Amino acid sequence: MLYSIYALVISMVITAIFLPWLIVFMHMHHEGQPIREEGPKAHLKKAGTPTMGGTVFVIASVIATTLVLVWKQSFNNIAIILIIALLGHGLIGFLDDGLKIIWKNNLGLRAWQKLLLQIFIAIVLVLIASFDHFAFSLRMPWGGTLTGPAIFVLFTIFWLVGFSNAVNLSDGLDGLATGLSIVSFATYAYLAFKQENLAILVFCMSVIGGLIIFLVFNHKPAKIFMGDAGSLALGGSLAAIAILLNRPWSLLLVGLVFVCETASVMIQVTSFKLTHKRVFKMTPIHHHFELSGWSEWKVDIVFWLVQLIFSILYLIIWG
Repeated sequence: MLYSIYALVISMVITAIFLPWLIVFMHMHHEGQPIREEGPKAHLKKAGTPTMGGTVFVIASVIATTLVLVWKQSFNNIAIILIIALLGHGLIGFLDDGLKIIWKNNLGLRAWQKLLLQIFIAIVLVLIASFDHFAFSLRMPWGGTLTGPAIFVLFTIFWLVGFSNAVNLSDGLDGLATGLSIVSFATYAYLAFKQENLAILVFCMSVIGGLIIFLVFNHKPAKIFMGDAGSLALGGSLAAIAILLNRPWSLLLVGLVFVCETASVMIQVTSFKLTHKRVFKMTPIHHHFELSGWSEWKVDIVFWLVQLIFSILYLIIWG
C-alpha cells in the first residue's frame, strides 16, 4: 500500500509542475478548444480555453507507475498492458485533438480511423496477455463462463472501444469526467488492493494522483480541458483494468454514469431516426439537465454522487 502512495504523490507532483506550463503555452500560441455551435449556448464563452490537458496526467501516470513498479521489482505484463491501454488511447485522442487544434482540421480523425486504431490497441493488449498465459474466459453476470480466444478478443475490443468513447462523451462539462474517473479508479484501486495486485493498484493510484491535480484546474470555470487525449485514455484503461481483475461487468455499476451518457445518445439517435422526435432536450444527458436549468456544478455533484453510490453498492454486494 505504501508504494501506491508513492505513485500517487509522484503523479501529483509531475502534473502540478507541467500542467500550469501547458496552460501558459497554449495561451501564448492562441491554441484553444473550439465549441460546437449546436451545443448549449452558455458554452460558447468557453471557446479558446486550452485543451489537451490529458496529455499531462497520462504521461505523469505512466512515469509514476513505471518508477514505482521498477523500484519494487514488480514491473510485469499487467503493467505493460495498462500502460499501453493508457498511452495508446491517449495517442489516438492526441492525434484527434491535434488535427482540430494545431492543424486546424475541424473534423479531426474520422470515426472509422478512430475505430481501427482502437481495435488495433485491443488486439495488441490481448496478444501481450497471451504471453502471460492469461485465462481467456469471460465470467458472465448470471453465472457460468464463456471461454475461447475469439470470444474474449471480441469482448475486449467491444469493452475498450465502448468505454473509451463513453468517458469521451462524459467530458462535456467542466470537471465532470475528471471527478467521475477519480471515483471509478479509486474503486478499482480498492479491488486491486484486496486482490493483492500491486501493478493495478499502483497504476490506479498514479492516475488518481494526476486527476486530483488536474481537477484543480479543470473544475468550473475550467482553465484547461482534458480533450480526447485524456478522456479516451481514461476510458480505455478503465476497461482494461476491469478485464484484468476478471470483473469486466463491474464497469456497468462502477462506471454507471458513463454507461448512461452513452445510452442517452443511442436512445436520442434511435428515437429521432424512427419518430423524428427527441427524448431528451440534448445529449449526452448532462446537457439535458443543463438545459433543464441545472448549473454545471449541480450536474457535476449529482453525477459524481451517483457514480460514488453505485460504486459503493458494487463493493458491498460483490467486493
